[in-house]
Amino acid sequence: MNTQHVKALLQLLHPESLEDDLFRGQSQDIETHGVSGGQALDQVLIAAQYTVNPAREVHSMHAYFLRPGDIRAPIIYNVERTRVGGRFSMRRVAAIQHGQPILDTTLSFQQRENGFEHPLTMSDIPNPEELGSARSPSADKLAEISSRLRLEFRQVLARNESHPAKYTPAQYIWFRLSSPMAGNNARQHRARLAYASEFHRIDTSRLPHDASCLNKNVQMTSLDHALWFHRAPCLNEWMLSSFDSPMAQGGRTLSHTRIFSRDGQLVASSTQEVLVRHRNPAPGQSHAPVLHHPATRKH
Repeated sequence: MNTQHVKALLQLLHPESLEDDLFRGQSQDIETHGVSGGQALDQVLIAAQYTVNPAREVHSMHAYFLRPGDIRAPIIYNVERTRVGGRFSMRRVAAIQHGQPILDTTLSFQQRENGFEHPLTMSDIPNPEELGSARSPSADKLAEISSRLRLEFRQVLARNESHPAKYTPAQYIWFRLSSPMAGNNARQHRARLAYASEFHRIDTSRLPHDASCLNKNVQMTSLDHALWFHRAPCLNEWMLSSFDSPMAQGGRTLSHTRIFSRDGQLVASSTQEVLVRHRNPAPGQSHAPVLHHPATRKH
């Protein structure tokens, strides 16, 4: 992937300023049959950051996906300046299409300060350079979609989506921009992390079930998304997402993600609730599948 492709992504994700606190964004079709949640989160963060003093950095964002987005229509982002305090600022952003909100997000920004610190160490797993790409029709399809995202992913243990086995709902995935961004704009890298944080969560929720991403009889939709920034990310370098999905109930699954830098520092944390269900459940379908531990998975 060349630098021109990454520039095209940045132009797509960069919302146009229409008026004070009012922005317009465009969408890209990545075969999600609607606006990508990661794309919308990225544009929300960019719009909100325009309204905040650069000395204040985003530390959390909480989003609810209200309606499917229309990739053929622009998205209007309306930023509300809800609070400006001594060290914290808050913004609320409504993403609107066809006169209705499709996404509602609250963001909090903090002026940098010192405080207590303690680390969570990254698991000892293979480096991205050690990982080969799985070769299967499903892997080729996923690679094609990833190329449109201008992101590169490498799974530590990959599942064949054409013939999915059932595994414990946990996995590790390395990711980075497929070509580096010029300069060192911390706000842009945070926005790209919000973009990337939406991907592979649903994949983790599906691991205990025979719910392939290629199965059109399975409905998979993000309901909400919470993201906390602990350190400034750099997506020009490899970063590691550690995923786990501790529960599924009532057609919903909960997914947790910890995102580490290459040197093992915890950069961000995220939690999301996802709708994952069969459109036409089979009679007598089991709700307690037999699972294999991720460590036993074969490439």
